[in-house]
Order: sequence, then structure tokens, then C-alpha cells
Amino acid sequence: MFTQELTHDFIQSRRDGLSQGTLDFYNDYLSLSKSVIGIHVTGQQVREFLNSLHCSNGGKHAYYRALHAFYGWMYSPRSGYGLNSQDNPMIIVEPPKVERRILPALSTEQINQLIDQSASVRDKAIICLFTDTGLRLSELASIKPQNIDWGNHLIKVWCKGNKEGLAPFGERTESLLREWLSQHEPNGNIWGMGKWDIIEMLRRLRAKTNLPCNPHVFRRSFATVLAKRGIDALHIMRLGRWESIQMVERYTKSVRFEDSLKMYTPIMS
Repeated sequence: MFTQELTHDFIQSRRDGLSQGTLDFYNDYLSLSKSVIGIHVTGQQVREFLNSLHCSNGGKHAYYRALHAFYGWMYSPRSGYGLNSQDNPMIIVEPPKVERRILPALSTEQINQLIDQSASVRDKAIICLFTDTGLRLSELASIKPQNIDWGNHLIKVWCKGNKEGLAPFGERTESLLREWLSQHEPNGNIWGMGKWDIIEMLRRLRAKTNLPCNPHVFRRSFATVLAKRGIDALHIMRLGRWESIQMVERYTKSVRFEDSLKMYTPIMS
């Protein structure tokens, strides 16, 4: 019971600053880690628990991140438990090594192929908007008519941590959005479907085109295409509503030396 109370207090402490998806992540992984949740847990016990898991190192790393965040909170003054931070068991636990793969990003030609193969104006508008803005799924799925500033080509969205943000879009996206909204009277969001319906639509499109097709791929493609056009990481961070440049660098790992070379101008020319 005390384990449940600790986990509950941790989740409650995070509610004002994190998205529901992140809260669900912590709740799910901590629930599966009950054997190493408590005041008297040692670093050795956490290491043995992680080593006992029958999953990839990527999966073990997810458990590690959840436990690291939990114990970082519990052994800090914020928890109210009055524990010594030097007794935090995670201090002696090394994170599982994870292979850093370069994840796929779409070229503009591939994005155009996805738009051409989309089954409806609504689906074309969704693909175009994902690409133009780098919106997260939750942000795109919650757009209402009053959130669209047609004059300035901006959409007001609620980002991670319940923060307000703006996402710019272009003329092609505007044309598709206007065409869709001329056919559909919104009741709630502008799409007439929720997050899981959007995911299912993208899965069908992936099967049809054999191209990567999910919200993270579009967000990664947004950052990658801008980087290849010479937009620096700070501007990409602001345009995509990331919280750090390090996150932008993770999303643009597929940008090669050859891509950067195309933007290079000799200093002594």
C-alpha cells in the first residue's frame, strides 16, 4: 500500500507540468516496478531488477528513466519526506546502454507522395499540416476553428506541459484546410475524429505507400527539412515548440555532412 502511495504522490507532483502521455508513461512503468519502489530500496536491488527484465535495452532504459525521475523526486525537498539526497539508490545505477539509431525522416518528394495517395481532402490536410508545423498528435487532434488565425497563417495549440504555443502553416495547407472546412461543419475539433482515428488513417496510408507514416516521422521530417534549408537549431526549436536545442539535434540526426555542405559558403571568397 505504501508503494502505491509513493507512486501516487509522485504522479500528483507532476500533474501541472507534464502532458497526460508523460504521466501515463510514469504511471505504467512505475506500476511494473513495484518490487523496487520504496524508502529502503538499494541501488543493487534496482540493478538486479533491470537486469532481470526480459526486454531490449531500449525497454530497460524506459524503466530506468521512470525510476530515475521517481527517486530524484522522492529524495528531493519537493517530496516532503525529508530524505538525504545522497541516499538516492539511483546514484549508483548506470543507465542501460541503448544503440542510438538514426530514425527515418521523409523527403519532400515522399511527403508529396503521401498527400497524393491520401483518401480524402481531410487526410491530405492532416498530412500537410503535420509537415508544415511539426505538430504533435495531441496538438493536431485538438484544433478547433477558433484556434486558426487565417490572416497570419498561425494555429494556437496547447503544447507539452499545458503551455500555449503557435504553429505556422503555408498556403498549400491553408487551401486544403479551407476546402475541408467547406465540406465539414466542426463539432469539437476540426477533423471530426479523435487521435486514434488519425493514427489508424496513417497506418492505412503506410500500408498503401510502404512509407513511414506516423506523427513522430512528420515531426522529425519537419525539423530535418528545415535544417537542410539552412534554418538554425534555435529557430527550429522555436518553430517546433521544443524545449531545448538538444531535442532538435536528436530529431535532425539524419542530416548529413553533404546536406550541410550544400549550404556552405567559403569565408575567404
